[in-house]
Amino acid sequence: MTSSDAPRPKASRKFFWWAVFLVLLFGGYTAGWFFVADRVDREVGRTISRLAGNGVTLDCANRTVRGYPFRLGLFCDGVQYDDPERNIHLKTGALRTAAQIYQPLRTVAELDGPFTLNGPDFPPIELSWTALRASARLARPLPERVSVVADGLNATMATDAARAAQVFSATHIEGHLRPNGADLDWAGNFTGLSIDPAIVDGRIVPPLAGESDIKIVNGATLLAERPKSLRGQSFEVRNLVLSAGEGSVVATGPITFDDQGLLDANLQVTLKNPKAISAVLQTAVPERSREINTGFAGLALMGPEFSLPLRVVKGKAQLGFIPLGDVPAIGE
Repeated sequence: MTSSDAPRPKASRKFFWWAVFLVLLFGGYTAGWFFVADRVDREVGRTISRLAGNGVTLDCANRTVRGYPFRLGLFCDGVQYDDPERNIHLKTGALRTAAQIYQPLRTVAELDGPFTLNGPDFPPIELSWTALRASARLARPLPERVSVVADGLNATMATDAARAAQVFSATHIEGHLRPNGADLDWAGNFTGLSIDPAIVDGRIVPPLAGESDIKIVNGATLLAERPKSLRGQSFEVRNLVLSAGEGSVVATGPITFDDQGLLDANLQVTLKNPKAISAVLQTAVPERSREINTGFAGLALMGPEFSLPLRVVKGKAQLGFIPLGDVPAIGE
């Protein structure tokens, strides 16, 4: 017997079957990925068809599902939504979404600007940004968490057919929403918010920063029912901060809108560095500069930081012992 007639070593047979196993494994994985991708694409198509049946047009230009081998995501060169009955039209740039295969319920998205919105009750609005990202942890009946983060945000509003006015710009804005039992928790912040003087009758408002931490009572029900008004809705303000320069105002406490749309609130308002707040208000409202200066000169005697109760009963507001006037009812 020659050496060529000898039986193949066992190691060679093992290698062969391992190779076959790997080919079948990755072949099956590839087939599964493209099967799921096709299901996603078909589901998006069915959603677009259902909307079309109600007279609404939703277009995801050049729609594709990408990400093989380890991601799965919907890509569009642009998104357009038209609802002729409600006269609502919006349009955005490219959309990119992705979910990791090993974390399919956690999805992230990026959206390119500009975003344009036309509606019956307001002039055309356009938003642009340097980066806009969103993420969600999906669950039923509501996502466990939804987050949106935008950098370099700018907003303009059309004043007529030929001109557009700057509304505001912000260095950074983010918001986070999550269910908490029957309630919803909202947290957000912004920095470098600048309001164009033309929008506020030529007044100069310095760049603003803010933070919010608010519980929306029965917010899950609110999302499910989609009411047209906040009448009857309650909120718990855990922390609400507005800062300008070295001064800031902090508010905490409950807020409720009754069935007539009137506001009831019992807030604790803390002023930090009242002199800085006074300077900001005098710049923004120069015609009231003397009154503001006199009022804050007295408040400054209470120290660099102090708190006052802000009470609103049936729309009538009072800060400490100082009446502030009426807060208009919200619409239906």
